[in-house]
Amino acid sequence: MNGGTPKALGGPSVGAVEYEALAHEYQAFALEDYALNLDGLAAPTKRAYRGDIAQLISYLVANNLDDPNQVTRTHLRAWLGNLTQQGLAKSTLARKVAAVRRYFSWLARNQVLSIDPSLRLSAPKAGSRLPDLVHAEDLEALLTTPEDPSAWDLRDVAVVEVLYGGGLRVSEVCNLDSGSLDLETGLLRVVGKGSKERMVPIHEAACLAVERYLRVRSLLLNQDSPTPALFVNRRGIRLGPRDVARILNQGSERPTHPHALRHTYATHLLDGGADLRVVQELLGHASLGTTQIYTHVSKERLQQVYDRTHPRA
Repeated sequence: MNGGTPKALGGPSVGAVEYEALAHEYQAFALEDYALNLDGLAAPTKRAYRGDIAQLISYLVANNLDDPNQVTRTHLRAWLGNLTQQGLAKSTLARKVAAVRRYFSWLARNQVLSIDPSLRLSAPKAGSRLPDLVHAEDLEALLTTPEDPSAWDLRDVAVVEVLYGGGLRVSEVCNLDSGSLDLETGLLRVVGKGSKERMVPIHEAACLAVERYLRVRSLLLNQDSPTPALFVNRRGIRLGPRDVARILNQGSERPTHPHALRHTYATHLLDGGADLRVVQELLGHASLGTTQIYTHVSKERLQQVYDRTHPRA
């Protein structure tokens, strides 16, 4: 084991070529096997976790640690300390800790390790930045169907109506299939994080927007179009997150992130008196604590209204 002071190196981002080299040269870390066993995670999370562990291995190898059995919690803390000095966001550091815990737990379960060095490895608490909300005028513009709309206009309005009407994540909207929505009941079958399925009600205007879009959807398809995809892009393939961002930015005067519509949805429900646990279920949050951030948004809005309207404020 390396007995010296760890090098002040957090490890740069690891690209595909470096990843393949690490997986091949340092097989004791079982990097590729670990990556193949990241079940129940969304594709972006899988990529992030794989990159985080590759970055960690680069750091360990630079400090003469070429076997996971040599790694202690001290090494992991030193790695995190170096990343902190580089100015990484607390949320990013927290994700890296989650990836490390999952990795070493997997090694221990597969008897590659006798002791898990990531036990009791603490993650920095992420900041509680309040989410941005979509301005009322921007929301109205996004939800307004233009006169004499094209098939693409109808698609755009349907996408926004479903995003806001159901409070969906952008990935959830992109992964919707034609059979995901029951227009008669107004229920949307959504597959969220961890492949967890939930039923989400959407309002009549959203159902009508989707119904109008479905009448012209065939005009947007080509021979490469995935048959079940509800929403497609200009190339006729399943809509992607960048396509959704483009739709929002074209329809709004201010830059609008897709997740802002989800924030707005949750805040509007709470402002209207919805129970926090109901909102948790609708959003597909595993933890009530994740949903509680929206109560802070509502309180802030109440304070703003009070300051603006009360005679003594």
